[in-house]
Amino acid sequence: MNPAAPSGMPADATPGARAQAWLTRFETSQRDGPPAATAALFDDACYWRDLVSYTWNIRTFESREAIADMLAARAADVAPSAFALEGEATEAGGVVEAWFTFETRVSRGRGLLRLKATPDGDRAWTLLTTMVELKGHEEKKGPRRIKGVEHGIHPGRKSWLEQKDEAHARLGHEEQPYVVIIGGGQGGIALGARLKRLGVPALIIEKNPRPGDSWRNRYKSLHLHDPVWYDHLPYLPFPDDWPVFAAKDKIGDWLEHYTRIMELDYWGSTVAEKAEWDEATQSWTVRVLRDGQPLTLRPRQLVFALGVSGYPHIPQIPGAERFEGVQVHSSKHRTAEQWRGKKAVVLGSNNSAHDICAALWENGCDVTMIQRSSTHIAPSDSLMELALGGLYSEQALAQGIDHHKADLIFASVPYKIMHTFHIPVYEAMKVRDADLYARLEKAGFLLDFGEDGSGLFMKYLRRGSGYYIDVGASELVADGRIKLRSRVSIEHINPRSVTLTDGSELEADLLVYATGYGSMNHWLADLVSPEVADRVGKCWGLGSATTKDPGPWEGELRNMWKPTQVPQLWIHGGNLHQSRHYSQFLALQLKARHAGLDTPVYQLAPSHHRR
Repeated sequence: MNPAAPSGMPADATPGARAQAWLTRFETSQRDGPPAATAALFDDACYWRDLVSYTWNIRTFESREAIADMLAARAADVAPSAFALEGEATEAGGVVEAWFTFETRVSRGRGLLRLKATPDGDRAWTLLTTMVELKGHEEKKGPRRIKGVEHGIHPGRKSWLEQKDEAHARLGHEEQPYVVIIGGGQGGIALGARLKRLGVPALIIEKNPRPGDSWRNRYKSLHLHDPVWYDHLPYLPFPDDWPVFAAKDKIGDWLEHYTRIMELDYWGSTVAEKAEWDEATQSWTVRVLRDGQPLTLRPRQLVFALGVSGYPHIPQIPGAERFEGVQVHSSKHRTAEQWRGKKAVVLGSNNSAHDICAALWENGCDVTMIQRSSTHIAPSDSLMELALGGLYSEQALAQGIDHHKADLIFASVPYKIMHTFHIPVYEAMKVRDADLYARLEKAGFLLDFGEDGSGLFMKYLRRGSGYYIDVGASELVADGRIKLRSRVSIEHINPRSVTLTDGSELEADLLVYATGYGSMNHWLADLVSPEVADRVGKCWGLGSATTKDPGPWEGELRNMWKPTQVPQLWIHGGNLHQSRHYSQFLALQLKARHAGLDTPVYQLAPSHHRR
């Protein structure tokens, strides 16, 4: 007998037969049995991550008890059914992996199951369930696409352009948007595209004049550090000759054209001044300045899509007001050419600091990096091959893994155990790039691989900082072309120099603060109120109790893409991958509310860590 075959299954049972048998038991148990019986289908160590389909929330359940509690509260209302294997299941390392589809009372879904054989039969190790579409509210695509023209003779017929321009002119004036999205960068644009396809009236407002300006306005040398396969926008992938790492201005142009092609309602040169919740009307009042003219919007739902961070953090250093050179936060730094033959000091040692230092050095500037604490360095080629290549690469595409499938595979790994998947990647990186790491440490650079050795992406999720994807600057640091001062900071600033905490002094014509950003809920304090910001709590982070990510453990990113403690207020952000992937689930939550569906949120996350 095959020792891997679970109890009750034939010795030669295929992975597909085992997966379908489990799915059948899972469906039947939810319909006919007590929640504890369904939870018993899971392994002792188990995880069920739900993206909206069961919970109208984004939640991960990390025990049989938590699963049973959720099912007791939600299974009858959800009415799950039609669980069916999708494609061929596979088995590797004693784990069966299977895609499946299913339905609920109001939606259709897709999921990914991982099974382990036990003496008592197959048990689920991880389960991902995701909402794909709402029944009766599907996107008008494929066979549902609109005709586009009404054939026949119609006196006074208006053209497509006339209709579009009239609708655009009415929105925000005669007609109020159901959703206002504050922030017209990649996050706001991706969400706007999802809502447009779902027929939800949404207006994106952005302080910059043009879509893509948030990229155009960054420092001249900026390129994406993530590869093209990871960065597609919803519905409209980059062309197949798009560079692996695109320049900022190229991304800016793509976002601008995308906004037009997707026919998004987008107001540039529009500043949100204040937002207030009106309890009587159950709507928001949003005061804006559009091209300098005051206007009031009254949406039912308000989304803050202002990136992954809050305001730039600029340290208060004695003597700053006496500096005779130029001092600027990295978010405001633009070009390096004018600093040829000058001296620059860059405070910080993460992505922006390295990029800016490298550009300054390339342009003939004498530049010194001040490293206050350790930094994780991940060489780009190694990151591509070891960490991303299996899901986001030409090789992945050749194996049938496009970005849609890759996103779900990525999402199926629970945050609680995600670090265990990443530790071997960075152990391999230590070996592969041992020479670079040795030379960096010899130069005095403080290296780390995360507090548990899990590397870049876990740092990104936990704190959004503390790393550099090396695209060349590390070589400049290792060989001393970018000068380095580590284990120190700036004690005070002089008219033409800075004094460090070790008493040494550095001449400076330019001082760049590559010192990061605050929490996203700082935006809420100013645009809504400090009370609302504190009610929402900290945004981002998992509660891992690592540096800059205090507990308690939450199991999901705080407040992102899901209901918050403030009704009808949402937070949307992240990198291009997250903006694409999670905009789908935020859009479905908003569409359900727009359609008047009942959306009982299971286990609304408590707020933690005020500003």
